[in-house]
Parts: sequence; C-alpha cells; structure tokens
Amino acid sequence: MAHVLSGFMSLTERLRFVFGPATRLDADAPVVHKHDEFEQASEEELTHFVVETDSTGHHYAVRREDLERET
Repeated sequence: MAHVLSGFMSLTERLRFVFGPATRLDADAPVVHKHDEFEQASEEELTHFVVETDSTGHHYAVRREDLERET
C-alpha cells in the first residue's frame, strides 16, 4: 500500500510542476452564479418536465405533454 501511495504522491508532484500548484480559493466567498444563454436554454428545456415519485420512492422525469395526454 505504501508503494502505491508514494507512486501517487510522486505523480502529483510531477503534475504540479507541469500545471502549477492547485488553486486555493476563499471557501467563505459567495459563489457567483452567472446566467448565460446556454443556461437559460437549459432551464427552458427543463420546464417541459415534471418530477414524479413512484411508490418505492424513486424519482423520475415525465414530459408534461405525456401527463396531459393521460388525463
């Protein structure tokens, strides 16, 4: 096990020299959430789905059009 760990540490040390050190961000800083065109298109697509739960507690998505056809 020690050989595997030392091999991993050696690999990460070499990668640090290639890619630079890991970025350390401020964990207390708020996350900035930007709404771009792609995200707005994705949200529009998701409005066509409803999340349903079956009797065993599994969640799944159903298209709204399919639900309207059933009623």
